Amino acid sequence: MTTTPDAAASSANSPATTPDLAALKGRQQVAWASGDYAVIGTTLQIVGEQLAEACDLRCDERVLDVAAGNGNATLAAARRGCIVTSTDYVGALLERGAERARAERLDVTFQQADAEALPFDDASFDAVLSTFGVMFAPDQPKCAAEMARVTRPGGRIGLANWTPQGFVGQMFKTLGAYVPPPAGVSPPSKWGVEEHLKALFAPHGVDVHVTPRQFNFRYRSAAHFIEVFRTWYGPVHKAFASLPADKASALEADLTTLLNSLNRAGKDSMVVPSEYLEVVATKR
Repeated sequence: MTTTPDAAASSANSPATTPDLAALKGRQQVAWASGDYAVIGTTLQIVGEQLAEACDLRCDERVLDVAAGNGNATLAAARRGCIVTSTDYVGALLERGAERARAERLDVTFQQADAEALPFDDASFDAVLSTFGVMFAPDQPKCAAEMARVTRPGGRIGLANWTPQGFVGQMFKTLGAYVPPPAGVSPPSKWGVEEHLKALFAPHGVDVHVTPRQFNFRYRSAAHFIEVFRTWYGPVHKAFASLPADKASALEADLTTLLNSLNRAGKDSMVVPSEYLEVVATKR
């Protein structure tokens, strides 16, 4: 059937295409609470360490980790003597971070909080960080505004965000072919686009500087990667669980093809580089 321009416009403006961000956030919270992100998150620790160095964190600075997951940036800041508050809207993930902090005898405050409504006063922190976290919140302008609000003038906002063209961006595009993303919501990978970041933060007097970096996913094989991610990584876990057997097999085949096309380790192992943007933004 051919859709006329008027019909297309009417459809685009219909209530069905207006995203219910509160409902979406609830579904996301369930997704991230499924599996156990900490199994994946701990492998990304080097990103938090590099971000802490890029932000030049100093002893006794007040640092907030937003959408902290199991605490990679949290621990990196605490190891540098910062006064750290670690937040996420999934309490179970904060407990994983707390376990890690206790093991290292690091003094960190853990607090359940929504990245779109941070429960802190204006200009409360010297640095606000997020590694592969805040980028997944549905209301992107609100998150940027909140991070800028709680950062003091002269303070830094440090982010690590997957890019659309990198492996993780391509993986989510593959997932989206089987489980379509909600209409009207910007994809998380837009946080990995420099011009989009500048547009998000410019209204809040924040100057953005980005550096492209690579993280290497290291697994035995594509099959090993898929097994781990469909078991423990919330979005992949939920995608596979929502599909009938034939569609799940097709998704597995597409992910295998993607992984093998990017694998630089040869047939005996798997090393897949994934591009991300390391962001250091300064509030004027």
